[in-house]
Amino acid sequence: MQFRDIVALIRQLLGDHFLQEVHEEAIQPYVKVAPVHLPALARLLYEHEQLYFDYLACVTGIDNGPEVGTMEVLYHLFSIPYEHALVVKVEVPRNAEDEPLPQVPTVSDIWRTADWHEREIYDLLGIRFTGHPDLRRILLPADWQGHPLRKDYQTQDTYHGIKVRAESPPEDPFQA
Repeated sequence: MQFRDIVALIRQLLGDHFLQEVHEEAIQPYVKVAPVHLPALARLLYEHEQLYFDYLACVTGIDNGPEVGTMEVLYHLFSIPYEHALVVKVEVPRNAEDEPLPQVPTVSDIWRTADWHEREIYDLLGIRFTGHPDLRRILLPADWQGHPLRKDYQTQDTYHGIKVRAESPPEDPFQA
């Protein structure tokens, strides 16, 4: 099944309004969906007999920075038996420092591999996955301050008395 066929089937089953954007010309063609529609789309992609996206290869989080004011989550899906692929993109507003974290519904109840991918995105970018069964930091200590892959992240000076930030940047060994 080709990308156009997948999009046509999604529109037929869920309605024309369901997909916010369709980007067939991208290097990896993708569809963009509102976070509220992600669970229904994910369920359809996994359960529909003609689609059967049984493999969630990767979930990627992106911070577009404070200037743009958005964050994205991309889901790279494959159907092993049917040999077709799809990228699903969800965009959320980026939160300011004292505001609640952006939220995207979990898909870990559909694809088990999303469990750790979502935890990593939560840990490093600060996107909360609602409904996740165990959303906690996976790479950093539970009491770490901030989310290091955010474009405006400021490393804390110390962590439990250990110096975290260098006084000055290290010299570039490649400069003559």
